[in-house]
Amino acid sequence: MKGLGRALCAGGDVKDLIKKVKDPSKHDDLGHQLDTEYEMIHFIATMKKPYISVMDGIAMGAGGGLLSGLAPFRIATENTQFAMPETAIGLFCDVGASFFLSRLDGNLGQYIGMSSRIVKAEDALFSGLATHFVPSSRLAALEAKLSEIEFISHDKVHEIIEEFAVKKDHKPSVYTLYGDTLKTINNCFKYEHAEKIIEALEKDGSHFAKETVETILKRSPTSVKITLEHIRQGSKLSLKECLKMEHRLWQTVPFAHDFVEGVTSHVVHKQIPKWNPKRLEDADIDDIRVKFFYANVKRQLNFMNSRDFHHFPYARYGLPTEEEILEVRSKYNLTSVQDTVAWFQENRKDKYGVREKVEDVLYRREA
Repeated sequence: MKGLGRALCAGGDVKDLIKKVKDPSKHDDLGHQLDTEYEMIHFIATMKKPYISVMDGIAMGAGGGLLSGLAPFRIATENTQFAMPETAIGLFCDVGASFFLSRLDGNLGQYIGMSSRIVKAEDALFSGLATHFVPSSRLAALEAKLSEIEFISHDKVHEIIEEFAVKKDHKPSVYTLYGDTLKTINNCFKYEHAEKIIEALEKDGSHFAKETVETILKRSPTSVKITLEHIRQGSKLSLKECLKMEHRLWQTVPFAHDFVEGVTSHVVHKQIPKWNPKRLEDADIDDIRVKFFYANVKRQLNFMNSRDFHHFPYARYGLPTEEEILEVRSKYNLTSVQDTVAWFQENRKDKYGVREKVEDVLYRREA
């Protein structure tokens, strides 16, 4: 899956969505549209044929989730701009984000979801949002080589992508999600309540923490809390359960005040939205759970197959996760950083980013 021009996909047509939200005669059409979308997300995530998402440009909203977030192969380039910007328009991170954001290392998913952070280029690989990094100049040749595969398998696709991916000595143009920044994210976004996260960021006091507070406080307070809650819940749910939860939220959240306000002000008129409630502390999480998460809804999903999973079945094609690094180090009694790096470089066949990822995880743990 690839885009034309400067984007893979910049998201759904939210202007059209609010027209349907405001017109009761269009609610059934909206419902059918969402049913189809969520059933398609599940089909893409579970289909047996290898699926490749090429994020050469903007991959936001539906482009980040429906077309990319759950793909076995997610290729980033120097042009990649990945984001889930829904909290800026009074919605929530949807299209499977409760599953794939909650599977990122530590509390990175909560940070990306609540802040609408744009993750660029190599940062997409290091964060786990991408599985490979391929310069855009090599994409045409990669596509041609893939088209020559006679017997398609996931392992063969991975092998070919790695032929065109940057090598282990590549120097990143963007590398920000590591070290003290990740320590701040993990320390501050571990809390159940958004207010505690803001309090922790303010106590941290770093430039990054201050910028993050400023950004989150501009977002819809209700959307921020819904996003945090559904990512936390999603970490314990299977793919199907996550999609059902998001589908349920879609039957309630858009009909509250902030979605129409967010799209009308932020997208249409380029103005600052007037959220209701306007302060984070006034958006009561218990009310949010009752009103949105546990509401009785009439529409149900009919998935095209019965396949389901709690963990990405093809995670081995990306960089190792923090959990995997620590498990391997303990299992094989790898006492030094160098030994651990060497183990993973052999395991991942000298994949770019392995050394940087392993060193960062272990240095942060030991600091």
